[in-house]
Amino acid sequence: MLCCHRLHDSLLSSDSRFTAYRGILNWIIILLVLTHAHLFLENFIQHGFLIDLKKIMEHLTENNLNWPSLNLILAANVFAVTALLLEHSQEKGKLSSSHAHCLHLANLGLLMMISALPTLLYPTISTGGAFFTLWSYTVLGLKLYSYHETNRWYRQEEEKNESCSPKSADEHLTFKDLYYFLLAPTLCYQRDFPRSPKVRMSNLLHRLLEMVILIQIMVGIVQQWIEPIFQRSENSFSTMDFTMRVEHLVGLVAPTHFLWLLLFFLCHSYLNLCAEVLRFGDRHFYGDWWNASSLITLWRNWNIPFQKWGHRHMYTRLVEANVCPWQAELLVFLLSAVLCEYVIALPLHSCRMWIFLTMVFELLVTVFLGRYFTGNYGNGLVWLCLLLGPPLAVTMYFHDHYLAFVITTNSSSPHHHPQPGQ
Repeated sequence: MLCCHRLHDSLLSSDSRFTAYRGILNWIIILLVLTHAHLFLENFIQHGFLIDLKKIMEHLTENNLNWPSLNLILAANVFAVTALLLEHSQEKGKLSSSHAHCLHLANLGLLMMISALPTLLYPTISTGGAFFTLWSYTVLGLKLYSYHETNRWYRQEEEKNESCSPKSADEHLTFKDLYYFLLAPTLCYQRDFPRSPKVRMSNLLHRLLEMVILIQIMVGIVQQWIEPIFQRSENSFSTMDFTMRVEHLVGLVAPTHFLWLLLFFLCHSYLNLCAEVLRFGDRHFYGDWWNASSLITLWRNWNIPFQKWGHRHMYTRLVEANVCPWQAELLVFLLSAVLCEYVIALPLHSCRMWIFLTMVFELLVTVFLGRYFTGNYGNGLVWLCLLLGPPLAVTMYFHDHYLAFVITTNSSSPHHHPQPGQ
């Protein structure tokens, strides 16, 4: 009764360790919905209803429905079968370990060359087909490298442990085992994957419905919100003056960020759909990256399959070769940046290093400012980099590609009359 005060920090101060912000989160969500509802209404009043599926089909239809990208994806089976035959030959003693390793690397090099050259030289491949082809070949290359390396490790363990059954490798070096791995939502191979007890049809239909809805929303955002901003441009980002460039980037921040978040949820639904169909048990595809207090934590939790591949097949191998751990981690990060640039820029026939340089700039930000931004402030810096980082760089590529596509379409149409705003 005499003492009613004690040491106590304010709830919103960082020293209080208070985390129950659900009410504030609900307020922010409602405010964002109302604010962007106004933007959508303003967009609809100004431009009308712009969603047109025919425009989407223009980016998917190829060479009078001959689908060269589909032929390229089917041809990728040659590289998978070659990897299996090389493993069989090595298991039977027909190939030495060094010769098999060289042939595997040659197979992977030819795989990446085949995926890149037609995209650059074959004009009838659509933008969507080029993206899907290059993404499929890149994933296949990472998987086949893991397939070769992991089988080599299994052979080394069997040589050390003479009690191992000689039939264990033959039981797993099969088409069924290989293609299960190629279809599974993982980049790292092992002979026995964890399996769920059964396929849950309700979960399967739920994920499928999620994918259909998310794709429709993404198409709506692109055509209703992003495309009108693109139509106001007459020059590419590289030739714009600074003021115009900033104006366009500021207008693209919100729709680009929403599109990026929807893409994350689409990947979540797709990976879980594949895992459910194959009864793949390890569904740790991402961590709680939204709570990351640094960009390094974000990169480690954003894409767990690639993180596992990089740590298993690159970081660990480099450390074993007496490379400093921080240098090995830097090389893994640079590889991810190069792959992002490669998969996005090549199908758009434009390699300006925007994505790569943006990711390197973010690395410099976390090195020089990471010590000053920790906890909630660090998480705020992470979200700021997500708003102004690689997603916006990707949109810049699509902006220039859209302008080139419109110019090509208009020049090939003799009766085209430019509309106001184009």
